[in-house]
Parts: sequence; C-alpha cells; structure tokens
Amino acid sequence: DNRILNCKGAEKETRHIAFDLRGHEFPYQAGDALGVWPSNCPEQVNALLAALKLDGDCSVELKDQPAMSLRQALEAHLEIARISPQQLQWVSERSASPLLKELLLGESPARLKDWLWGRQLLDLLLEFPVPLSVTELLNLLKPLQPRLYSISSSPKVCPDEVHITVSTVRYLHNKQQRGGVCSTFLADRAGQQGARIFLHRSTHFRPPNDPQVPLIMIGPGTGIAPFRAFLQEREAQGGGKNWLFFGEQRARSDFYYREELRAWQRSGVLSRMDTAFSRDQAEKIYVQQRMLEEGALLWSWLEQGAYVCVCGDASRMAKDVDAALKKIVQTHGKMSSGAATLYVSGMSKDRRYLRDVY
Repeated sequence: DNRILNCKGAEKETRHIAFDLRGHEFPYQAGDALGVWPSNCPEQVNALLAALKLDGDCSVELKDQPAMSLRQALEAHLEIARISPQQLQWVSERSASPLLKELLLGESPARLKDWLWGRQLLDLLLEFPVPLSVTELLNLLKPLQPRLYSISSSPKVCPDEVHITVSTVRYLHNKQQRGGVCSTFLADRAGQQGARIFLHRSTHFRPPNDPQVPLIMIGPGTGIAPFRAFLQEREAQGGGKNWLFFGEQRARSDFYYREELRAWQRSGVLSRMDTAFSRDQAEKIYVQQRMLEEGALLWSWLEQGAYVCVCGDASRMAKDVDAALKKIVQTHGKMSSGAATLYVSGMSKDRRYLRDVY
C-alpha cells in the first residue's frame, strides 16, 4: 500500500506505506523500527553523469561488490545527495572559489550551514564545475546508508504486513526539483522496483507489558506512527486507558489516521485524544500546551502509574514536552523544581517515560 494521508490544501506530503510480508520471516513488535535501503533517483544520477561528462555504462568495482556499471553504482550503492566536508574541500581547492574558501575557514559555522541547506552534490558541481575522473568520483562518495522509520502497525493486527508513516521531502533549489533520498524512493519508485527492508529492534520503546497500565502517548506529525501500532496492540490485548496527544498544521488536511482514531475513541480503546493544529488559529498551538491545559488530569494518570511515550522531533518538540511534563509534576504534584526533575528522572529509570526521538 502507498497512499497520501494529507487532504487537499496540505503543505506537506505524508504517506502511509505498507509492505507485504507473506513468505518472509519478519518477527517485528510494536515499537520497533523498519530499516529501508533506498536507491537514488535515476534522473539525479543521469544529471550528475551529464554534469561530470562521465560514461554511466563504464564498469566499476566497489568494495565487496561484483563489477557493475557506474550508473548502477550511483543508483544503488553510493550517497550522491548530501554534501560531505571532504567533497566541499575537494571542490574548493580545484575551483579556487573565494566563496567556498571563506565558508570553509570555519569562522561562521551558521553561515556554512545556511549555504548548504537545500544544496545537494549535483548543485555544488553545477555551481562550481570541476573535472572529475571516475576514480576520483568514487573516492569522494560514501556508501549509501539505510534509513530508519518507526513502525506504525502491530503484528497482532497485521501479521503479514508492516506499516510505516513517511513524510516525503520535496523542494525546489534554483528552480530544480530536489527531494529526500529515501522518502522520495518510497513515494515514487519502491512500488515498482521493490525495496530492501530489515528489522531494527527497539531495546525499550514498547507499550506496557500489562494492558491495564494507563498509557499516555505524545506524537505530533509522523510521531503518530508508533502510537498507531501501540493502539492496535492495546486493542488486541483489551483493557487499559489510553490517551493520545497529536498535532499537525491543519485539522482539515493533516489529521493523519483520523477515521481510525475516531473509531478507537468510539470503541473506548482511546480514552482521550487531545489535538493541537498549529495553523487553525491566529496563535500557534502545540502538543505541549495541550498537556499543560490538562495538567491536573495528566498528573492523576501519572499517579496511577501511567507510562508516558514521546515520538518525534528531538531538537524542539521533545525538549518542550519534557519541560511541560516537569512543570505539570511540579504544579499538580506540589513539588519544587528539583523534586519534579527527580520524579521525571525516576520515571525514566523505571522505563515509564520512553522517548523515540530523531
């Protein structure tokens, strides 16, 4: 399966991807991640070969691989999108560009980061043309790496399938279409050519073993993925209270798995669901604000032994959620700031506060 979860008017492209496991041994659990080996976009490969004036049909050898064409190596085995420091240094030296030399001095890391944003290796070579032999190119390219996605299904409900929820990265750079290597592979080509997948087990990110233990889940955006799996699992187990905090840009276009979540609400599997759609009102609202609004009730769930599970962006969301959780404990548990921090740390040590952040 490969379907877009957004509706008309969305600024994002988020997809539900399902793989058929029939005939394969794939003993996954809710909370695990799915590893995907992508391939590069053929159009990008052809554009790179054209920019460098190299023959894609020439034979090359990669470590631990049989001989193959250069085009095949670039499509299936080598990272051709992200610009590495080594590549930037190499192009800087051979192009004698004052701009690249200045950026590489290291005096303004933020400026270098801003300059690199949105650029791929092809863009670098188009802006600063330098001759590259096949051998030099291969020496500059790193092996293509797999990407990990939180699994959004439970084997108790989907024993012959594994699901993921993917945000497809697409953008324009200098009027040229660019995209995330793996997300566009899954969106555009995996259905036709198949995909190499593997299981990446979680050591701790799991729903409670005891189905009667209350569960609080905080997953904005594609952070909803493991909690769809958790809710499938909890429904199959029966019993227990479940509370979901979900947020995105707009309810009309970005309410992922809306019908499934509403059905779980009607059946009682989902005891509570609080949403935060940031663009549906003048002032942006996020999941951590919804947590604070329901702080008294959330505290009562914590006192009942509830697990708190968080999935999503590590740089901002997870930090804000952590701060909100400590504030709730401090306010409604009538504790000092230090005591609240210790309380939340104790939850982590007891594996009641679990985070799958990236």
